[in-house]
Amino acid sequence: MSRNRATEDAATEGRLRELAPRVLGAVARRYGDFAGAEDAVQEALLLAATQWPAEGGPDNPFAWLVRVASRRMVDEYRRNDARRRREDLAASWSTAAPDAAPGPSDDDTLILVFMCCHPALRPGAAIPLTLRAVGGLTTREIANAFLVSESTMAQRISRAKAQINASDEPFALPPPDQRAERLRSVLHVLYLLFNEGYASSTGPDLTRTDLSSEAIRLTRAVRAALPDDGEVLGLLALMLLTEARRPARTGPGGELVPLAEQRRDLWDRELIGEGVALVTEALRRGNIREYQIQAAIAAVHDQAQRHADTEWSEILALYELLEGMTGNPMVTLNRAVAAAMADSPAAGLAILEGLDERLGDHHRLYSVRAHLLELAGDDENAITEFRAAAARTTNLREQQYLTTKAARLSRTATSPE
Repeated sequence: MSRNRATEDAATEGRLRELAPRVLGAVARRYGDFAGAEDAVQEALLLAATQWPAEGGPDNPFAWLVRVASRRMVDEYRRNDARRRREDLAASWSTAAPDAAPGPSDDDTLILVFMCCHPALRPGAAIPLTLRAVGGLTTREIANAFLVSESTMAQRISRAKAQINASDEPFALPPPDQRAERLRSVLHVLYLLFNEGYASSTGPDLTRTDLSSEAIRLTRAVRAALPDDGEVLGLLALMLLTEARRPARTGPGGELVPLAEQRRDLWDRELIGEGVALVTEALRRGNIREYQIQAAIAAVHDQAQRHADTEWSEILALYELLEGMTGNPMVTLNRAVAAAMADSPAAGLAILEGLDERLGDHHRLYSVRAHLLELAGDDENAITEFRAAAARTTNLREQQYLTTKAARLSRTATSPE
């Protein structure tokens, strides 16, 4: 494939992903059938991906996609006797002139995000559905991200769509009395999506930029529709402040570079500036919740010019506040690191006592304990913990980092003085 063709394909893919939620919103609103509309829009997107680079894109890409998806819906209705009564109406919609198609709406994107985060869906179903319906990713791309077969992911997405259809959810924002609860689910799914992209739980790569970028894009869309919600501001700030470190997080070969060793001149200062402004605004509004606190912690890290300049006592206080708010054992784990840096390694290790009852065999418990033991000068036990952590992680890059740490400490411990 020529470089020009590759560039055209990439541009088309980006444009389609941007249009996907708006087209789906228009078709779903028109036909009142989320599952059918989602399938039809996916077929339209695939057709566009093959035709547009070769033949040139239409003057009105949005209307083209709506028209093609609508025709697919009409064909489906004609094959389904139970829906025959809707055929005439659907056919009249599909033959509308391109310029008569409804304009794209950011409100539709927000509605789709809320629908994909229906309370009946677990995150394992809600995240793939959000990626496909709102992010414009194909089933194959999503399956690759989750390291499952395409058929398995197709079934998972199909079941999620069926659950939404069975709920008779109207294509509209939830009523005000349900919106707050649903928004928590929306933010939680976007948070998990970003984390999986920034620190992949499995696979050969440390990160998945496509997932974290989609999470940021969707969170920006939620913020545009709900600009006064402090928790939305906090989540977006957290994502931007974390994403700003990505350029320094891996070495030339893709290897993990820990925060203490990162070149901070590589951090994205524009993202840091935007993130700090957002979290400052969120905190100023009061009603502080977990995403604002996490963003504040990220801001303290990002504003330190050197690792040695980090205000660990401030970070420790924020983790104590967050732990009291959430009771999350992962927060306790992070508080232990902050305590070790602010006070002493012994203080951090004391916090880890008994945490295995809550975190079980999670590799991060072993890796944090190893880190604190190394700081305390207990290399022998640190080596054991690093090896245990490496045996439990499912991400190859993390495994390589932990194994290398254990090997380096072993060489130091056995080298003659």
